[in-house]
Amino acid sequence: MTEQGDTSGRKRGYAGTWPPRAAAPIGGYAPSRPAFWPPLIETLRTWARAEAGAGRLLPWVPVAFGTGIAFYFAADHEPVLSVAAIVAIMLGAVAILLRRQKFFPIAVMIAAVAAGFAVATWKTARVAHGVLARPMFSVSLTGFVETRDIRERTDRFVLRVATMESARGATKLERVRLSVKKGTAPPVGSFVELKARLLPPLSPVRPGSYDFSRDMFFAGIGASGFVMGAIKTAKPPEGAGLRLRYSAFMQELRDTIDARIRTTLEGDKRAIATALLTGRRDAISPPVNDAMFISGLGHVLSISGYHMAVVAGVVFFAVRALLALFPTLTVGYAIKKWSAAAALVAAAFYLLLSGAEVATQRSFFMTAVVLIAVMVDRRAITFRTLAVAAMIVLTVAPEALVHPSFQMSFAATLGLVALVQIGMPRLFATADHTATARAALWGGREVTMLLLASLVAGLATTPYAAFHFHRITPYGVLANLAAMPVVSAVVMPMGLLGLVAMPFGFDGVFWAIMGAGIDWMIAVTQWVAALPGAVGRVPAFGIGPVIAASLGIILLGLLRTPLRWSGAVLVLVAALWAARVPQPDILISADGRNVGVRGQDGKLRLMHAAKGSRDAFLLKEWLAADADARTAADVSLTAGVSCDDFGCVMQVAGGGFVAHAFKPEALSDDCERAALIVTLRQAPAACAASVIDAERLRRQGALALRRGRDGFVVEAAKSRGIDRPWSPAIADESEADATVLAPRVVPPRAVDATPAEADLQAEE
Repeated sequence: MTEQGDTSGRKRGYAGTWPPRAAAPIGGYAPSRPAFWPPLIETLRTWARAEAGAGRLLPWVPVAFGTGIAFYFAADHEPVLSVAAIVAIMLGAVAILLRRQKFFPIAVMIAAVAAGFAVATWKTARVAHGVLARPMFSVSLTGFVETRDIRERTDRFVLRVATMESARGATKLERVRLSVKKGTAPPVGSFVELKARLLPPLSPVRPGSYDFSRDMFFAGIGASGFVMGAIKTAKPPEGAGLRLRYSAFMQELRDTIDARIRTTLEGDKRAIATALLTGRRDAISPPVNDAMFISGLGHVLSISGYHMAVVAGVVFFAVRALLALFPTLTVGYAIKKWSAAAALVAAAFYLLLSGAEVATQRSFFMTAVVLIAVMVDRRAITFRTLAVAAMIVLTVAPEALVHPSFQMSFAATLGLVALVQIGMPRLFATADHTATARAALWGGREVTMLLLASLVAGLATTPYAAFHFHRITPYGVLANLAAMPVVSAVVMPMGLLGLVAMPFGFDGVFWAIMGAGIDWMIAVTQWVAALPGAVGRVPAFGIGPVIAASLGIILLGLLRTPLRWSGAVLVLVAALWAARVPQPDILISADGRNVGVRGQDGKLRLMHAAKGSRDAFLLKEWLAADADARTAADVSLTAGVSCDDFGCVMQVAGGGFVAHAFKPEALSDDCERAALIVTLRQAPAACAASVIDAERLRRQGALALRRGRDGFVVEAAKSRGIDRPWSPAIADESEADATVLAPRVVPPRAVDATPAEADLQAEE
């Protein structure tokens, strides 16, 4: 025992059992510190390490690749292909060199972003062609007919131009899309001569809306228009080529199928059956077509992953059941792989029959990856499968990234794969439980799976439907639950059997059964569309909320740890952000003939250049973006608008007048009293009002204006400095295209000071 005064057990005068000075303050009482942050940080690190574990990198590669493509489409002008390619190659090499380093995942992501940017740049350079900048009123064209669409009121075809003659010189166009009177479209593969009026590709009808000219550019089409006069068939100067002969053969096959269906079905039943089998959906009547989209069943009309899955699934199980009838094949051979190969062939044929559009190609690639996984004994439905399919699609068609069908399809597929990989194992983990087994016997599991699949897919596609189409489907789950089992079990299988039996002449009965299933689908569609609140209208919002929602959906789908709920927070932030985006006070069409002004009641009113000149498509898009239920023919659109032969005037919400001047005679009064004038004429230099003229509209396209503190804040469909192949810059771009349109400062008018002679005489 240590005696008092013995310092052998002490160090520097303190007992050896005492903690260091910093840990025990004088007085003996140490305040306890909250142990909240260290455990939280350690938990977050644990989750992050789990997310970065082996096998978790691949699903993020297409996300980074798509980010690079998005950067490409956000560029102001066309990038230099050689520079983009060299940077992508160098970053890829750096990623390979760092493959054994801890920075390898970051290097791979950066290289994938650069690769996506380079691939998009290369695709644009590969399809580069002339684009019409100004309308041409009488153009003589000759060429081959490549495609033909039969629509409700008119037909339409794409002409591969051989010769082009006009009184005014123009850029040589490779392809044009022309509308003709219904029933007069020439057959695919024919060589024709015609006269046409050509228009530039349709630009966005409002700032932030969809750019149709971009789609036409990547389709190789440089102009649209309509035929003037008769179409003459002529002898081609050269052979049509293998590709055109193939297109003609497939078009003839589609026409034959449509003719066979027409013998049994008619009306919308025939149009929907043709759409499901051949991809031609333009003949569906507008009421049924609108009801399909309002109810949430519009995806049935587009050849998508669902159709490919049904075709491949029906063929797979039919072939496997047929082969299973032979015990020798069942025991000695891998009939499952044979069935997958047969399903792959059927899916490829369906791809070609339906026109092989970009959306259909994406669906085929996804289905092909799944079937190939079955043939090589891999799990079919995984995040890796989805990642490989996404990479294939984005590499072949990088422009698909900005198309609504790609966004909605892959968002829905990501949600469904996450449901299968994460949700389903937990939901049915106790399959042998008494209650679960009893529910399964009554089909409860199947109904639950269908309900969850419809709910997840519907929620995943909601941001994109709201952004592109300005509406959501509140009863989409109900419609899908009621109609999709019939479509999957009756409509699509009978359609496939009809195709198989058609060469033998026994297809009529299958078309009839298919029609009965379509009747049920139409009945469900119309019933759901008629429910109160079935049309969920959403005002237009910017690209920011869509990006935030997309990131949130990706985090929810790909992450495995509780970090995934950060995605839910992002989706909520995106929804609140979208709800707070203000709507414009004034909308001006690109041609200056239609002006929308927000009235005192908050609704748009229309001023248009002449009686009967309303653009129905433009007004439909404007009203949809404003979450307005009115149609283009609604008389209330002109309520409060005062018009005469010279122009129109209306008071905008918040005060001030907007004038739409048709003739120069209206400008004198408008310049004195209006705050804003929209005119295709030249405004006087002394005009005190803010002016939007034809030259500005030609440079910037459609405009949206919001009242600001210093005037009108202008948002253009084509901002100053933008120069892309599908939207070339105007050579005489003006410095006056400011983003804030303030009233002009007009110097005071000089007053003549010479007195009248009578006044002088009176004073004398």
